[in-house]
Amino acid sequence: MTNVVSLPIAIWDHPCSAADQQHALDALEHGSVLFFPQLRFSMEELEGRLLSPTIAAKSKNVSLDCSSGTLRGSSADEAELRLLRTMMQRFAASSGALLSHLLPRYKAGLVQGRTSFRPVEIAKRSTSWRKDDTRLHVDSFPSSPVRDKRILRVFSNVNPHGQSRTWRLGESFESVARRYLPSARRPVWGVRQLLRLLGITKGRRSAYDHFMLHMHDRMKADLDYQSKVDQIVFEFHAGSTWIAFTDQVSHAAMRGQYALEQTYYLPVTCMLDPSQAPLRILQRLAGRELI
Repeated sequence: MTNVVSLPIAIWDHPCSAADQQHALDALEHGSVLFFPQLRFSMEELEGRLLSPTIAAKSKNVSLDCSSGTLRGSSADEAELRLLRTMMQRFAASSGALLSHLLPRYKAGLVQGRTSFRPVEIAKRSTSWRKDDTRLHVDSFPSSPVRDKRILRVFSNVNPHGQSRTWRLGESFESVARRYLPSARRPVWGVRQLLRLLGITKGRRSAYDHFMLHMHDRMKADLDYQSKVDQIVFEFHAGSTWIAFTDQVSHAAMRGQYALEQTYYLPVTCMLDPSQAPLRILQRLAGRELI
């Protein structure tokens, strides 16, 4: 079962002792969620205008590429877009400060991905089963292969009405892998190269990416598994923040509105214990390299 480890950090650039860093690193790499019940992302007064689901147009999220400043998923006017971009850039900087103080071992290898703002109520979204995040899954991105990297995400609940963000947390990654890896077929020769050439994937999809996508889809499609597997429900209250390797933590977002999220990618070789990475676990179970 996934554990939730609570840490008493209340500011984003909180100085962390070596013992605190080691505790967080061990918990995170062994599949726990790091929870910061007092770590609030404070929004500016004018940013209250952004707390509406209409800010996301027809998308479930607004995404920002901090390197280029490109915003996607919003049809807001120019003034609101500037406000939205500034807020999301500030969250990206805040999450970076948190990680540099709490997880300095990762600093040299971390690659910043997209920042997202999630103003739409999860429970009311209509979507396909494959995109339904209310079903337990481990993260794998169909168009963005990670190959030898981890997916590390920082979330913060900014709901102004005190509503929690409700997650289900399931079994360990190795348990998921032992359940679904035996039914996975090997990648068909040439398909991964074709996907890259056609621009369907951003780079070559590795065998590891192939098997992770298989497990992601099998988990979501298996309704018996969704209802019967050992799991807990956890409430991330408004004004709290949490971190997880979402390629490892079996999770489902059930309810909640208004959250910010920052994605990072981390090379497996930067981990304290690379044997805990999904890549290494799948290679051990498959008995071969998957890069």
